[in-house]
Amino acid sequence: MKDALGNVQRILVLGGTSEIALATVRALARQRPGVQVVLAARRSDRRATASASLAALGIEVAEVDFEATDRASYERAIGFVFDAGGDVDVVLVAFGLLGDQERAWQDLDAALELAQVGYAAAVGCGVLVAGRLRAQGHGAIVVMSSVAGQRPRRSNFVYGSTKAGLDAFYTGLGVALAEDGVQVVVVRPGFVRSRMTAGLKAPPFALTPDQVAGLITAGLRSGRGTVWAPPAMRWVMLVLRVLPGPLFRRLRI
Repeated sequence: MKDALGNVQRILVLGGTSEIALATVRALARQRPGVQVVLAARRSDRRATASASLAALGIEVAEVDFEATDRASYERAIGFVFDAGGDVDVVLVAFGLLGDQERAWQDLDAALELAQVGYAAAVGCGVLVAGRLRAQGHGAIVVMSSVAGQRPRRSNFVYGSTKAGLDAFYTGLGVALAEDGVQVVVVRPGFVRSRMTAGLKAPPFALTPDQVAGLITAGLRSGRGTVWAPPAMRWVMLVLRVLPGPLFRRLRI
């Protein structure tokens, strides 16, 4: 449960190797010593490295196996963490898959994998976590959406479609949970310089994971339901959404 100053004490990260999520954990831990975090992710060297990096900062870290393509896995992981004792203040839903976008719209298996990881599992986890936080009577869900879900683009429309669905679900979930004392924060980053985007040319307004984390923590404290990263992306996407179709399709984005 949050302390007397409103600082979080216990965090669950679904997608425990996400660079943005880990940066957010570090940012929240700076506000209060002794933060506890559970990293839910596939058993891997990356998870072990992430755990060790947080532990080196004095954060109490636990790990749990989590596989977004396996319903039993994420049901088990979420149940284990909430049943272990102690309220969970923040749940970060930070798993996802970019994939090969040209293959994704031509290959059934690739398309369904993106849909399963980026949308179906995210919805499933949202339903499970929402029920647990409602029972607590407090808590926050932070979900990593993307500006890619605001209007389909030729370059990544399969990925964008998963983010559009995720964004709509969690935006609605925030409304549904408002009376239960549960906050839902939908984070819409633009381009983030991370492992996922390695090798891609960074466009204007590109951010680092630490910069996105700063915006997330500010959103949590202010009670916002949506965080644009950077804030200017709200206006960029507003313009793109109202562009006529023929003109939009001519843009190389």
